[in-house]
Amino acid sequence: MAKRSTLRRVTAGVTMVGAATLAYASLVERNLFTLRRYDVPVLAPDAEPLRILHLSDLHMTPGQHRKQSWVAELAAVDPDLVIVTGDNMAHVDAVPAVLRAYEPLFDRPGAFVFGSNDYHGPVLKNPFGYFQKDREYVQGVALPADELRDALVGAGWADLNNARTTIKAGGRVIELVGVDDPHVGRDDYPSVAGPADPTADVHLALAHSPEPPVVNAMAADGFDLILAGHTHGGQVCVPFVGALVTNCGLDRRMAKGLHRWPGSDALLHVSAGLGTHPTAPVRFACRPEASVLTLIPR
Repeated sequence: MAKRSTLRRVTAGVTMVGAATLAYASLVERNLFTLRRYDVPVLAPDAEPLRILHLSDLHMTPGQHRKQSWVAELAAVDPDLVIVTGDNMAHVDAVPAVLRAYEPLFDRPGAFVFGSNDYHGPVLKNPFGYFQKDREYVQGVALPADELRDALVGAGWADLNNARTTIKAGGRVIELVGVDDPHVGRDDYPSVAGPADPTADVHLALAHSPEPPVVNAMAADGFDLILAGHTHGGQVCVPFVGALVTNCGLDRRMAKGLHRWPGSDALLHVSAGLGTHPTAPVRFACRPEASVLTLIPR
């Protein structure tokens, strides 16, 4: 009887800890929006710093007013350039909410690529499916990607979905290249590939999902800094271990943050993003984030 009583107490304790952890992950941590800051040594000697605000994976729904306000307030960091790496929406009526979040930033130069969840809405999934490398991608309801694209371009931001351009920001000439989402095969880097322009002051590359073949090609072309999202930083991480999955070909150790891309001079910044898949609204040991990347001399 004593053993049974002890077992019941242990089971009850584990259940309570699990319930408390789930409550924290779903009600608290996923709303603890955090601003990360990184110094990125990619500029020429004696160059003045250039400040980039990197946003990704908002997965916005119309009712997420706190998230909208938090993003809008990021205008106070006074970025020279705003970069958005996709998965802005998670609802067919989300475009006005996304634009409310971005509107105070529209007076800054900006550029964007889309992710799969800008084209199709969320579908209920088995979360353990993310451990399967070759799992089938299931598309949800069509989202108003063209409406969002037109609004962002109309605000003056560059559409880099399989495109390449040069803009001025912070008094510098910035070469930009990007691809549509490699995670679902929408990328076409060969159509925009080529050596980085030596007359530009800095060279930036964008992709929603940091798939290694695409990052390799961008790094080989001489782009200084590659920006991506998609991974959610693992979303549910193990303390002192980190991400268990990245939902792409990227190594788990690079699931978020700033990293030197192996075998190159390029740096990769992966944002853990600000949202979650609506059918799995939890984060644990991986706060939602935006990043300020201050480019400084090498």
